[in-house]
Amino acid sequence: MIHIETRVRLPFLWGKAAFKKSNWTQVNLIVGPNGSGKTLLANEIATQFRNYDLDVTFLRSDRIPEDQVLAVLRNNQQVKERIESVLSGMFGKSITFREREDGSFVPMVVNKARGVEYNLKEGECHGLKEILQLLIALYNSQGDCLIFDEPELHLHPQFQLFFMKEIRKAAAEEPGKIFFLITHSPFFIDLRFPEDLMGVIVCHVNRVPTHIDQLSAEDELLFRRFLPRFNTYHKQFFFSDNQIFVEGYTDQQLFSHLLELTDSWYASVGTGIIDVGGKDELGVFCKVCSLLGTDGRIVGDLDSLFKGKLRDVVCQDPRPALWLQRKEEKQLPFYTQLFSPASLKRGITLEKLITRLERYLVDLGNVLWALDGAAVPAEVAALVEKLREMYDKHQKVEDLDTFKTVVLQGVNNVGHLLPSLIPPHLAATIPLIRNLASLIFAAAAAARVYILPKGCIEHYYTRNKVLYMPIAGKDRLFHTEQEYMTQVQPEVLRMEYRELIEILNQACMRDSG
Repeated sequence: MIHIETRVRLPFLWGKAAFKKSNWTQVNLIVGPNGSGKTLLANEIATQFRNYDLDVTFLRSDRIPEDQVLAVLRNNQQVKERIESVLSGMFGKSITFREREDGSFVPMVVNKARGVEYNLKEGECHGLKEILQLLIALYNSQGDCLIFDEPELHLHPQFQLFFMKEIRKAAAEEPGKIFFLITHSPFFIDLRFPEDLMGVIVCHVNRVPTHIDQLSAEDELLFRRFLPRFNTYHKQFFFSDNQIFVEGYTDQQLFSHLLELTDSWYASVGTGIIDVGGKDELGVFCKVCSLLGTDGRIVGDLDSLFKGKLRDVVCQDPRPALWLQRKEEKQLPFYTQLFSPASLKRGITLEKLITRLERYLVDLGNVLWALDGAAVPAEVAALVEKLREMYDKHQKVEDLDTFKTVVLQGVNNVGHLLPSLIPPHLAATIPLIRNLASLIFAAAAAARVYILPKGCIEHYYTRNKVLYMPIAGKDRLFHTEQEYMTQVQPEVLRMEYRELIEILNQACMRDSG
């Protein structure tokens, strides 16, 4: 880390708040949506670095004049040879200079494969000219700090990856030098180690930029495990506060199809649905968004309440705690039904509410699975059969997140039929379970985490009725649903998928700032 005290105020963008950062990594990324002040922030950082007598070079998006580029190539043989080595490997080309009668030099590109040459200014594409300027700025820089504004301009993604690797090489060669990239490209989000996250500055529309000051040992361990899984698709959230993360590709496809049916199309502009591969991964992205100050949103399955990283992250997030604190007086009569006076005195937390819900569900499930399936209504028999399958397969069924999820689904599906089949003390917990689940959903939503109350995406399908988890044949069910969705009119979709669209409406709501 390089220590440079920096404090930036831009009142017309952020009001009275100030951006403050003291510790800088060698390679820093300034990211965020259009209009969030990335270049203005970089200008101020450059000014303050210069106040510390640092030599700062700022390669702006309009780049340096072409004549200056050519002058470096003509006069600095070391830089020219290094660049020619790169061009030869990437394009099979080299650059020479032909002297005119007036003493000026004409840059010529030699295409080795074709054995022809042509004028660089007249015949070459924007991409090669761009990489030339970037490499010259990188290889020819003698200062303390080098800032690149939008280095992705005109560059193929593979060239962006190549240039990022060259920056990493330059940083290794000059350990005291600082590099900044102002970018909209996920290909420059090169996060190999947890500490790389501390070099990311996220700009936002109408609020001060955010960054990570330090990582706990637990966070470092978490990110070291999951960073290798972050791909360019996942990294979209660095460029918008309004990305929505879901578990799998079926969720991603269906929610993406429904996104255009939300109440306000403008509210969803800049929003993407990103699938991450599981509830633990959802927890990681939730944690990264929280640390970086991006307003990421999570849509998770019902079982994520009972086990996994997402539950841990949401319970540690301060927003649900603050929400519960504001609701405490209103909810006190309900809490007195759930907790002893001593327990109430210790305070109400989201973890405490979920733990209480789990206890009710386990107690209820232990009775439901033992019911005689032939002696109960058919709707209840389906629940009993599902629970009994789990008891037959697992020794400690009460530890299964799926078991608790199925019991909660049963309360939602057939709760009105259960009181006549179970002991009165358990029947009395059914309305408590419902109210407790609703309270937990609302508290999680304060952290922009939205739980699917029915279970998972398949429980909202209209072509096939799915009652309980786990679900077999997900791929077949998905394709049937997707084909239907592409064939019906928007007004039909709005009616049949109104519950999912309402979740999207909540997730698309923007904070006021």
